[in-house]
Amino acid sequence: MEGGGVEVDVSAFRECLSLSWKNPYVLRLAFSAGIGGLLFGYDTGVISGALLYIRDDFKEVDSKTWLQEAIVSMALAGAIIGAAVGGWINDRFGRRKAILLADTLFFIGSAVMAAATNPSILIVGRVFVGLGVGMASMASPLYISEASPTRVRGALVSLNGFLITGGQFLSYLINLAFTKAPGTWRWMLGVAAVPALIQIVLMMMLPESPRWLFRKGREEEGKAILRKIYPPQEVEAEINTLKESVEIEIKEAEASDKVSIVKMLKTKTVRRGLYAGMGLQIFQQFVGINTVMYYSPTIVQLAGFASNRTALLLSLITSGLNAFGSILSIYFIDRTGRKKLVLFSLCGVVFSLVVLTVVFHQSTTHSPMVSALETSHFNNTCPDYHSAVNPGGWDCMKCLKASPECGFCASGANKKPKDFQWKKWRRCWKEEISISSFGREVLAMQKK
Repeated sequence: MEGGGVEVDVSAFRECLSLSWKNPYVLRLAFSAGIGGLLFGYDTGVISGALLYIRDDFKEVDSKTWLQEAIVSMALAGAIIGAAVGGWINDRFGRRKAILLADTLFFIGSAVMAAATNPSILIVGRVFVGLGVGMASMASPLYISEASPTRVRGALVSLNGFLITGGQFLSYLINLAFTKAPGTWRWMLGVAAVPALIQIVLMMMLPESPRWLFRKGREEEGKAILRKIYPPQEVEAEINTLKESVEIEIKEAEASDKVSIVKMLKTKTVRRGLYAGMGLQIFQQFVGINTVMYYSPTIVQLAGFASNRTALLLSLITSGLNAFGSILSIYFIDRTGRKKLVLFSLCGVVFSLVVLTVVFHQSTTHSPMVSALETSHFNNTCPDYHSAVNPGGWDCMKCLKASPECGFCASGANKKPKDFQWKKWRRCWKEEISISSFGREVLAMQKK
């Protein structure tokens, strides 16, 4: 980056706040481009809630797990392609046009998903959204970094990361807002077109990245933008620094058609930094956080909360903590250092995964199957299952959704014989339930 290294500290964030009255133009540039991060996060979170209602509308999606996986994962496939071609588009046509193209793809994808009449069309829409997300994930932070003053560049780029997690939290709120609206999932997926359209309008009124303009020989345009970004006493120094940086970059590109990866890897510092950076990016995917974000409400339902609205409400905890963690990392990253923060985070991840493993294992080993035999052990306490036309086709979710009163356990009041009402005590036989001392007491009570 031109202007030296990028540091994120408390003073940088204070200066960001002061820009709101000193030079609001810079914040306008950063937040307009940062909407791309918001869209990225929104797409990650919105499908988790929408999928609950898509399964209700399209029975083939509910019965075929691979269709659910396709609807979720095709956006990721599109994002891979979008990120792959995004670098070339950014260099060839500019950062601003790349963001506009990403928004257009996102807008088209959102409209297609909202109007989808079958799962195939829905998947096509997800691909378009993925293409937009992949391109925006490269173009937005690049534009922010190149169109921000040196002192606050790191802070503004960090805010782009916060907007990603903020977009995830916003998606759960919007999902919750549309749970009782006609069309439910169509609104959830279609409303993403609004911020994409807003960013298109904002970016149409903003300039190109000054660094890209210098690289293309359009120095006068680049200087005019830098004069709006930097104070008068600093602008000439920044212009000279940027010009020198671009000249060196062009000379190196002319001397070699491609960067020698082998030459870089021979440098110990570069090699270790590359391994650490790539390792963190790769292994953080394997801890399962993306699975949690994509399927959070579904996981909550499998834990015994059949209501779609309740599942979405409880999922807000996950997305809220995710956004809160981003704020904490921004605050502590320069107080504790990168390494300590990473190690502390990884310890928390390991602990959480161990707890989940134990809980899932206990649930798997102690959960009776959904069958007439297992149900008879509990005195056929689920009348809906007992009177079903095809009880053999039932699974845990059908048990949970048989009645709003279904759940794991009887209420505290129902533990007393005089208050016990069989119809109000229905269970999901697939989940973790067992004939405890309470169960034996109930059976003995009925024999009497």
